[in-house]
Amino acid sequence: MKTTGVAIVGASGYAARELIRILLGHPGVTITAATSRQDESPRLDELHPSLAGRIDLACEAFDAARIAERARIAFLALPHTASMAIVPGLLERGVRVIDLSADYRLRDPAVYADWYGHVHTDPARLATAVYGLPELFRARIGSADLIGNPGCYTSASILGLAPLVARDLIERTGIIIDAKSGVSGAGRAPKANFHFPECNESLTAYSVGRHRHTPEIEQVLGDVAAGPPLEVIFTPHLIPMDRGILATIYAQPKHPVAERELLEIYRSFYEGEPFIRVVGHAPATKDSAHTNFCDLTVRVVRGKILVLSALDNLIKGAAGAAVQNLNLMLGFPETLALP
Repeated sequence: MKTTGVAIVGASGYAARELIRILLGHPGVTITAATSRQDESPRLDELHPSLAGRIDLACEAFDAARIAERARIAFLALPHTASMAIVPGLLERGVRVIDLSADYRLRDPAVYADWYGHVHTDPARLATAVYGLPELFRARIGSADLIGNPGCYTSASILGLAPLVARDLIERTGIIIDAKSGVSGAGRAPKANFHFPECNESLTAYSVGRHRHTPEIEQVLGDVAAGPPLEVIFTPHLIPMDRGILATIYAQPKHPVAERELLEIYRSFYEGEPFIRVVGHAPATKDSAHTNFCDLTVRVVRGKILVLSALDNLIKGAAGAAVQNLNLMLGFPETLALP
């Protein structure tokens, strides 16, 4: 099989490591370039010792022209607000982009500036970027040149709520998302509140009432089914484990509905989806760890609908979804190379 060259822009983080690991097992692509903002231009197996003996490639400083010579698709594993500076140069040179940051997920530049504290420097492309959640937007992903790859919290939340919103089963306000993530979700760069002595044997909420994934969840669910503005209360928590997300979601049904009926609605909505498992038990993060699965179940408790959604934040919540998008963009089976 002739392979397609791909570049990893921002290769030092946890999501980039998972992405490289998956791509090394992909028969249709070759990693031909990697960049790092570190001055010494380290090798990938120095950044990620678990890759020793698997890849012989050194990082380099970012240069759009050099990447365009070697790669047809670039994965951007950069911090929020960094991708927008380099996306135009890549697209102008014919490189298609899968951006793992939030820079191209929101359509309104004013909303982006409000929640991320940064003026968007490439606002025209916000309207044309495709949100890269294949279970909902597969038809648009294959032909897209710019994908805003969803994040881990947003994927767990949106996939958990989409069947209810699509069927107009719940009120569009008063939705509560209580989500807990492993520490790797905070990234690899040291942060005072997220390193081991602070988070071990502790559980804490953060960005209460002002987490920047809130407008993204509301926007995408609004795309699932038109209607009045959708409002969620999203509260993330950091839990002392390496990886995984569990979201517990509460919603008010418009009409009484039986639990068995809800499970059938979820199974019907996600029928044929290779990475969605609608289960009867309460999913645990270990069930989906190191896989590209999202496990979902639904309950009725005292007249409220309760959804449980679990996934691996580094795979289905980042790198795995990015490879799903790659496969669709290149015409490969969507499941190719994914765990």
